[in-house]
Amino acid sequence: MASAITTLAADAPTLSAANTGFMLICSALVMLMTPGLAFFYGGMVRVKSSLNMLMMSFISLGIVTILWVLYGFSLAFGTDSGSLIGWNSDYVGLSGIGITELWDGYTIPVYVFAVFQLMFAVITPALISGALADRVKFSAWILFTALWVTVVYFPVAHWVWGAGGWLFEMGVIDFAGGTAVHINAGAAALGVILVIGKRVGFKKDPMRPHSLPLVMLGAGLLWFGWFGFNAGSWLGNDDGVGAVMFVNTQIATAAAMLAWLAYEKLRHGSFTTLGAASGAVAGLVAITPAGGAVSPLGAIAVGAIAGVLCAMAVGLKYKFGYDDSLDVVGVHLVGGVAGSLLVGLFATGGVQSDVAGLFYGGGLEQLGKQAIGVFSVLAYSLVASAVLALLLDKTIGMRVPEDDEVTGIDQSEHAETAYDFSGAGGGAAARSTAAPTPSAASKKVDA
Repeated sequence: MASAITTLAADAPTLSAANTGFMLICSALVMLMTPGLAFFYGGMVRVKSSLNMLMMSFISLGIVTILWVLYGFSLAFGTDSGSLIGWNSDYVGLSGIGITELWDGYTIPVYVFAVFQLMFAVITPALISGALADRVKFSAWILFTALWVTVVYFPVAHWVWGAGGWLFEMGVIDFAGGTAVHINAGAAALGVILVIGKRVGFKKDPMRPHSLPLVMLGAGLLWFGWFGFNAGSWLGNDDGVGAVMFVNTQIATAAAMLAWLAYEKLRHGSFTTLGAASGAVAGLVAITPAGGAVSPLGAIAVGAIAGVLCAMAVGLKYKFGYDDSLDVVGVHLVGGVAGSLLVGLFATGGVQSDVAGLFYGGGLEQLGKQAIGVFSVLAYSLVASAVLALLLDKTIGMRVPEDDEVTGIDQSEHAETAYDFSGAGGGAAARSTAAPTPSAASKKVDA
């Protein structure tokens, strides 16, 4: 009996300084993705809405952090109840956790796992905001974010990643968030825009990005941070799976960018910077659920397929008339669906698990499981998000007044503008800008 106890003690995981340090770095990388997303979205809108777009992402760092500490971590990763939700009173306020207490079977502290998962919770509602550009009250967005993570994100995270969660137990593969993050956010975006309606001037007025350099900066920060998002999701790299995920992330992103640009050139005749940035993000989205299950050649296939599908999907809003301002549905929903389903085709059975996809002799079983995961999360998030938006719209109102939308939501909601040109040029130019003649003022065109 004593020898058995000694053996069990020897087999028990012990804290790894290397894995702990690695996961803290990954957590910081994922945190950086939210400001990166803010730049990405902020550059894509018109100048009069750019600060609002930045704030809709940035505020998530505040709201979701506090809710995660108070109860979110407990709901998502506490002891399972009915395969739908978790709860652990020790996680409430993170007050009952020892500083060296290890996360379930791993070599990192619970605190480290909690902060890593917090960054996923932060960026997911921020992703939704891109679909709502130009027209949502900031106060309503704050309330929606708090309600949405409570009602939608925390339960779905438990379904997908929590021990006992029904999708987790079914064997749905989602390495780092194809369902819980991207399909969840994309479906939520669609649900909300169906409630709040289109922007003033949709399909009539030009609504071009005001700063493509900001878009490229944001895309670069997202690409950089995504290595932490994906590779860190293995919670260590003792067996090399995290390294495979890191490599596949780079490969799929490159393939998707090239595929998007090729489609764009054939379809529209140009290689655009916006297409390059959007293609890269599409590849990042698609490889997120699949990268731990596929080979590097499979990553090329996943990225290329997602790049073309997402490039095609962004035009659907004009055909069907839903105003997805910055293509959250076209990139995150479609990319998440593609990447999640392609696991059922390209999983090799030799990386994160022995589960093989159809093209590697595994039959259709895993594809069926992936489809259940995809469409259950899509349906729940779509309906729940639409209901939350409808409740807020009927109570406090979701949209700014039409006049505020036309003149600029930055000024009406934040009393600021992104750029101050009043002193540009100096001398006569500055005086002319500061005190325009009536005729000059009448010729000004609102951005």
